[in-house]
Amino acid sequence: MSDAFSIGDLSRATGVKATTIRFYEAAGLLPLPGRTEGGHRVYARAHLDRLGFIRHARELGFAMEDIRELLRLADAAPGAPCEGADAIARRHLAGVRERLARLRSLEAELERMAACHNGRVAGCRVIEVLADAEHGHCADPTHGGASERS
Repeated sequence: MSDAFSIGDLSRATGVKATTIRFYEAAGLLPLPGRTEGGHRVYARAHLDRLGFIRHARELGFAMEDIRELLRLADAAPGAPCEGADAIARRHLAGVRERLARLRSLEAELERMAACHNGRVAGCRVIEVLADAEHGHCADPTHGGASERS
């Protein structure tokens, strides 16, 4: 593969849409490419590598500001201790764990609701739980008034 890429080539090589590549440029995550005499962007291997880094970080759910900081650390001090990068990863992991806990709670509540075997809408557990504005029938303590009652 050549070391010069058009935006289309870069997009195909990384799976990142051209509009997203331009967004990353505008956001300062991806350095501005060179230009041909006709004004077309010309990307280098470094752009491909950096875009791969950004894409992988996004796939792992890192926020744009975290990616910006990780790139800054990688660019500014590759020989420095990795405490800053570790702290970002630990913070992100804590957020993922919090979301997983909320999803497990949501799953349990939906399973409980869906266990309706009444056979009539008038007595349906799903309808009953969703219609209760006070959340009195909801077993999930993380939303509505349920947390205030616990």
